[in-house]
Amino acid sequence: MQTLVKRMNAICDAQPFRTSWFLKDLTTGQDADRDGAVPVPSASTRKTSILMAALKAVHEGRIELMAPVTIEARHQKDVASGTYRYMTPGCVIPFRDALVNMIITSDNVCTQIVLERLGEGTMDAYCRSIGMVATRHRGLIPPLGLAWDHPIEATTATTPADQVLLLDLILRGTTDAAAAAALGCSTALCALGLDILSWQLLRNLIPSQLPYGTKVAHKTGRGRRGRMDAGIVFRDGRPLFILAATTDSVPDTLPDGTPGYVTSFATIGGIARACWEEIG
Repeated sequence: MQTLVKRMNAICDAQPFRTSWFLKDLTTGQDADRDGAVPVPSASTRKTSILMAALKAVHEGRIELMAPVTIEARHQKDVASGTYRYMTPGCVIPFRDALVNMIITSDNVCTQIVLERLGEGTMDAYCRSIGMVATRHRGLIPPLGLAWDHPIEATTATTPADQVLLLDLILRGTTDAAAAAALGCSTALCALGLDILSWQLLRNLIPSQLPYGTKVAHKTGRGRRGRMDAGIVFRDGRPLFILAATTDSVPDTLPDGTPGYVTSFATIGGIARACWEEIG
């Protein structure tokens, strides 16, 4: 682990922005971090907790997976991610499909629909109940026009440690009824949550430098201050490690002219590659 940590930190130290991460090695149970308990803007990594809170509501009978939901024009206003912002208002899909699109295309039309059904204040209470003590949800979707240096209080915040805790619970909850119960779910619903995360279509962060076809159950994020990803990486059908990583205070353009987000992708992809090569 010490060799791996040095390698990961060297990748981070090479860049002029801040990178934080939390790693859990699932082969040994060891963990390590770089500022892993320091709050950072969550961007869309917050949606993994929204997914599990929604599945809790399903488990409790408050929401039905196949209940129809309508895409309304008001949901499409000021939305900057996903595909349903371009669809004809009035389109009807099952609640299940709203969950899927919220994760795999990071669709913020669907995110609003899910959060409206969960109710105001649900997410902070849910996160606290499962131990995500540093995560704070703010608003249905991030406001447009945020400054590059906006304060963390302007949007939802989390920590890499909180994201790994959540993913570890989901993974264990697929086979352990007690872990599933901690999330307010059944093992079957945890398995559905893991499946949805594994269908992720945005693969330019953790999976980007892993072998083609590597299974990664994850949720990416695109924020004004940086990029982030949190996921479970599998090898040969077994979970290998859980990694949450965030780049923060990333300039739009680096001194050599490279767009900052490109180097964010490479940095997170590089530390995930180091984990792949050193673990197992």
